[in-house]
Parts: sequence; C-alpha cells; structure tokens
Amino acid sequence: MTAANPLRDPRDRRLPRIAGPCSVIMFGVTGDLARKKLIPAIYDLAHRGLLPPGFALVGFARHDFGDRTFASMIKDAAKAGARTEWSETVWKQLAAGIRFVPGQFDDDDAWDRLAETLAELDSTQGTGGNHAFYLSIPPGLFPVVVSKIKEHGLATSSEGWRRVVIEKPFGHDLESARELNRLVDDVFPRTSVFRIDHYLGKETVQNILALRFANGMFEPIWNSHYVDHVQITMAEDIGIGSRAGYYDGIGAARDVIQNHLLQLMALVAMEEPVSLDANSLRLEKQKILANASAPAELSKHTARAQYTSGWAGGVEVEGYLDEDGIPEDSRTETYAAMRIDIGTRRWAGVPFYLRTGKRLGRRVTEVAVVFKRAPHLPFRKHDVTELGQNALVLRIQPDEGVTLRFGAKVPGTTMEIRDVNMDFAYGGAFVESSPEAYERLILDVLLGDPPLFPQQEEVELSWKILDPVIRHWRRQRTIDSYQAGTWGPESADAMIRRDGRTWRRP
Repeated sequence: MTAANPLRDPRDRRLPRIAGPCSVIMFGVTGDLARKKLIPAIYDLAHRGLLPPGFALVGFARHDFGDRTFASMIKDAAKAGARTEWSETVWKQLAAGIRFVPGQFDDDDAWDRLAETLAELDSTQGTGGNHAFYLSIPPGLFPVVVSKIKEHGLATSSEGWRRVVIEKPFGHDLESARELNRLVDDVFPRTSVFRIDHYLGKETVQNILALRFANGMFEPIWNSHYVDHVQITMAEDIGIGSRAGYYDGIGAARDVIQNHLLQLMALVAMEEPVSLDANSLRLEKQKILANASAPAELSKHTARAQYTSGWAGGVEVEGYLDEDGIPEDSRTETYAAMRIDIGTRRWAGVPFYLRTGKRLGRRVTEVAVVFKRAPHLPFRKHDVTELGQNALVLRIQPDEGVTLRFGAKVPGTTMEIRDVNMDFAYGGAFVESSPEAYERLILDVLLGDPPLFPQQEEVELSWKILDPVIRHWRRQRTIDSYQAGTWGPESADAMIRRDGRTWRRP
C-alpha cells in the first residue's frame, strides 16, 4: 500500500490529481473511437503530467502489428487528435510502456500472452498489478471478452486493482441491459465497473451542478411554480458516415436519448445531493429516473423520422436510405423526439421535451429551461408583442456557455419590451481551455473516482423509460421523413404544438 504524501495538503487546488502506476488494456484499439478520442486523450493526460512514468498502454486486436508498428499507429493517432501541443519527450516516455498483443477474442493462447505481457509490465514499468480493461468494442463481444478476463484470472490480483470500462450502448433494451449487468457483476465488483457516458465528462455538463447548487439565485425558481417546460436538444449536422452497420440496428433513441439526454435530464431535475460523492449523486439521479415516464398516449407525445436528401452546410447530401450499407426498407429513425413527465412535487406538470437527430440545421447540444410568463403585465398589449418567455439556456457544445434570455426596454420614447440575451462563454471567461471529456473520464477510471459514471440501476431505469416508446414505434408500419439541413419532421412540431408550445431554434 502506498503511503500518503505528508507534505501534500488536499485543500491545495494547485496540485492536480495524478494517477498512480497502472496500465490500460484497450480492446478495439483499431476502431474509430480509440483512434480519434481515447488515444489522443491518453497523450493529452501524459502531456499535462497527469499520468505517472509507470504507465502502460496495451492494445489487443486480431491483426498482428507488432509492438513497433503498433506504437507508430498510436503516435499517428495521438498527433492527429491531440488537444495539447506535440512533445517528443512526452511521447518517448509514453512509448516505453506501449505493447501489442495479437489474437482473436476467443483465442486462449492470445489471452495467455496478454497475461504474460501484464506480468512483464508489472516488472519493467512498475505498474504494480493495477490494470484497467477498456472495452471499446461492439456490445455483442462483451460476453466473450469479460468471460475470458475471468477465465484467465485477470479480473483479480493479490496486489493492485483491476477495473473494467464499458462503452455504450449498455444493451438494446431493459432485458439485455440486465443480462449484461449480470455478466459483468459475475466477474467484477460494482466498485470496479465504470460505464462510460462521455457527455458526463464534459465541463459544461458538470457546470449544471455548479450553476444550480453553487448559486442562491436559481434554486428558488427551479420548480413547477416558475418553470413552464424544459427542452433538451442534441442535434448533429452530419449523417451516419461509416457507422451504417452499427447505427441501423440502434437508431437515434437508443443511441442518444437512452443515455446522454436522460442523464442530462436527471442532472437538471435532481434534488440537491448531500455531497458530490458518487453515492449521493447517483441516489438523486435514480430518484428522478425512477419517477420519469413518457405519457400514455405515445402517438401524440413522441415522433421519429429519417432524413432524406437535401442541402447541409452548402453541400447536397444523400438521404438515409441512400447511404452505403442501409437496407432500402429500413425503418430505423435518425430523428427522435419525446415528452417525458417527472412525477415529483418539484416537477409535477412540467414537461421535459427531448429531441435528437442527424442532418439537422447545425451541430448543437443545449438544455433550455423555459420559464412561465409573468402573471400580470402592466404594459399595453402592443408594447410586448416581441416579448417571449424568459429562458436559461445551458450550451453544452460547441459554443460552451450559458445564455439568459429576458425582456428589456427598447431605447426610445415608447415603452416597447423586447427579448435580449445575457451571455457567459467559457472561452471568454477562462484562460484555460476545457479538456476533452475522455481525458477527465479516463483519469477518473485510473484514480478509481466514480461520480461521473452511471451505475447499473441508472441504466436499467433509463431503459424502463424508453422501452415502451420503442415497442410503440415497432408497431408502426411507416416512418416520417425530414429534409436534410432542416430541424426535423412536421410530426415533431405537431407533438409539441399540442401542448401549446414550440421548439426553440438553437
């Protein structure tokens, strides 16, 4: 056991949290996620001095690259995606701990080689038996990989810790999520399981907690007495790209709403936790998810659609059914919207509208808390024709910040009231740029710090909310459409219009 540093004061904010000696074993290391996000994040952590000299990265894949070729691939990926400047000194230190193990996931000889590699790293790199298994692989491969980890004795150790990191999606419905949880629980204790939702690692998502609970001005009006409704939007201007094989079996609701948007909803709606430790945060989020559901009349309060050909970013693009690898009779949605009601005293009667889609007007993720109109306006009717509803907009990406929309008098001799915006931008307020979400999350895995990782109860509660909607859509023989470059189908506009509201244009 490592002794604590007696010269270090935990209250000193100048001292960053630095991971101890350890290794990351990455399955699916040749995939897009690893190359574009995970490897650059690991380099950036090393460049910021947050990884120890005794750090190792082990790749496991079916192609036999060899350590030298694999290290070169890692270097190219890190250079292409790194947020921080490139340093050969940092790279040389990182490269000393890079290893590659070739083999199929069901190849016992390959797993024996992996065990030997980890033992060698414990000896040469000083990783001390601390190993994190990162499953950046399709969900269908989870069972074989997790079972092999157990079969070859890699899940436990007499010294050090063992952890597993699981990428979404966590199953495709409630039953499959429960089966996956049973499988993982049979191999790793709950405290060693880290389910990645990269949205929770974003600075702007964590700022929801800071905004609500570090300030005295918001909490008194954060309830059904003052809030009219909440809109949570995640829009993408791109299509499915090369993800046809994955996406067509998943769809927008499973891909985004089940995890990202429901987690954002829980953070916005949760009660104040006793502290920001993992158990307190999870408990409050679970209370929200346990009391949230879609309305009974799903045909009126949900919408789904596919994008058709159109113009996006000044370029003519194909429709979903014309994308490579998509069956011509596919009914998978690329746009999904739904109303969620939360049955608590704070939120009774306040609908939460969730929407996500591809090939929309622009890339944006935001949470808009829309307030009720003032109960009495002492102005003449034509003085407030351009006055809308007050709103607090939390901009998650790409223009990170907060916007407060309220009414103000237009300069002049008449009392004309018009909406104005007050903006806070991360880029303008802070000198330091925000780290990538995966930097924070990977570091938290290595530190064993779990507040930003959903526990299995949250996953299962999210599926309980979404499963009835998916079943309802499955019974429908047709699916709506919307033109690429627009903001979704008419059915989504009609859905929110039934409640006397309109979608906010981000």
